[in-house]
Amino acid sequence: MKFFNIEKTSEGKARAGELITDHGKIQTPIFMPVGTVASVKTVHQRELKEDIKAQIILGNTYHLYLRPTMDTMQEAGGLHKFMNWDLPILTDSGGFQVFSLSKSRKMSEEGVKFKSHIDGSYHMFTPEKSMEIQRQIGADIFMAFDECTPYPCEYNQAKTSMELTHRWLKRCIDWTEENKEIYGHKQRLFPIVQGSTYSDLRKISAEVISEAGAEGNAIGGLSVGEPEEEMYRITDEVTDILPKDKPRYLMGVGTPWNILESIGLGIDMMDCVMPTRNARNAMLFTWQGVMNMKNEKWKQDFSPLDEFGTSYVDKEYSKAYLRHLFVSKEYLAKQIASVHNLAFYLDLVKVAREHIVAGDFYEWKKSIVPVLRQRL
Repeated sequence: MKFFNIEKTSEGKARAGELITDHGKIQTPIFMPVGTVASVKTVHQRELKEDIKAQIILGNTYHLYLRPTMDTMQEAGGLHKFMNWDLPILTDSGGFQVFSLSKSRKMSEEGVKFKSHIDGSYHMFTPEKSMEIQRQIGADIFMAFDECTPYPCEYNQAKTSMELTHRWLKRCIDWTEENKEIYGHKQRLFPIVQGSTYSDLRKISAEVISEAGAEGNAIGGLSVGEPEEEMYRITDEVTDILPKDKPRYLMGVGTPWNILESIGLGIDMMDCVMPTRNARNAMLFTWQGVMNMKNEKWKQDFSPLDEFGTSYVDKEYSKAYLRHLFVSKEYLAKQIASVHNLAFYLDLVKVAREHIVAGDFYEWKKSIVPVLRQRL
């Protein structure tokens, strides 16, 4: 059975498709909630499935390797069974986490030696080790080990890093071909395009990644502080080169408007901690704009949290009640806001898909993006 089917393409690059994994089908374009340590922060798995309508979630290789450790993961039968989630899972390679530990890591051709943020112990991630951990986690889609460069980044540093990522990719592919899945379901490796914000490097990387012949491809090293226009420019250039018949995953993106613009540039899959992180800080995303739930203006607004929202929290709780919870520093505030934001993100990509199928995606995007960006 084919892994990725494109059902409809729009007048530009946007497309509606379907990914078929052993743990279920995924309608694209799709947003993937981030479940770093086998948990999407403050949200139950039942809510993820029934209220938020998540079709796939993320796990984090670096964090799961340190806790609960791979002995526990394998004893449980993999991440799906450990966290009681029977839908698809994607894991990152640990590369971004190692990149963010810049003060306590040492890079070499072999891999990266780093210090645990938990207990200070030293560990080594190589391409082979990252693949081994992701086999043990058992994600349906897993990522090649790469080096993510910071922004801004000197040209020569970006070039050297990109070339290292390409050499590491070969080692990732070799290891996965020699070491089969351990839980009886198919795992698919996605390589990652790097090259910072340099068009010539991104072009080279996109060509190398395309030639690897993987079942899907990712674009990394964006959403690390560069201006939005730069992110869109690079995404546009890279999607021109990556195979059209394979899914494209833009890593770590982003705001609701980033997501719609990226879909318009030919992206099929996205993830970001923003909906849950911002929710915990009282920021809600809605079809009318962005709401800061600590604002005085909501103090006696007893209308539903979001009349256009799709989750149960939007109907069951008022704006005034959620503001009260945040001001009172109640944990329930973060839970309600997280369910709302994630459900909104999943609704956003669902509606975007409907407009692609209907043939008016770009017209709709142009009208809705300014509304989504406004502060209420």
